[in-house]
Amino acid sequence: MGMEREIKLALAADQIDAATRWFVARTGTAGRPIALANIYFDTPALTLARSKSALRLRHTPDGWLQTFKTAGNASAGMHSRHEWEMPVAGEKLEIDALLHACDEPTVAAALRGAAPDLIELFRTNFTRTLWQVAHSGATVEAAIDQGDVIADVDGETRRAPILEVELELKSGDEAALHALADELRAKVPGLAPDDVSKAQRGYRLREQ
Repeated sequence: MGMEREIKLALAADQIDAATRWFVARTGTAGRPIALANIYFDTPALTLARSKSALRLRHTPDGWLQTFKTAGNASAGMHSRHEWEMPVAGEKLEIDALLHACDEPTVAAALRGAAPDLIELFRTNFTRTLWQVAHSGATVEAAIDQGDVIADVDGETRRAPILEVELELKSGDEAALHALADELRAKVPGLAPDDVSKAQRGYRLREQ
């Protein structure tokens, strides 16, 4: 089990260039864009959402990954949650492998109970531009995500935009993560902390 710690900041369209320039200046690199296609699963009764967890398949340039996350805690844009992630052979969940890895009995029980009835609920398709940022002895993976949440509900295709900055702590002290976020917000005024995950956006889109 890993603990994901990241700060999420809502980004307005007119802030993209300023945020990009800041990361380029901060790292000396143009950033690495990658296309990510994600499929989120739950039961029709939303068993996983009720257990405050989320399950997805992600297609990356290197292949497929499956990820199981708890909702964790989110405050002032800071997200802390348990995460289990592993590669899979293709566009298909491997539930037994996740159950073997999951060491939180409550969420594992929810996944086991949901498994027979899992269906695709929504997708998120976005381009992630990545930078590795060093700050005060810590390593932070910085990303600008641009794309859409997409849900098909009763034959209707619904969309909501994704436009955000994510700063994920890879190593070092969490204080450095907050300091880096403060530095970025000082250079790009108007960036707002965002406590809503992409999975939560997908569920809300279905409920509209």
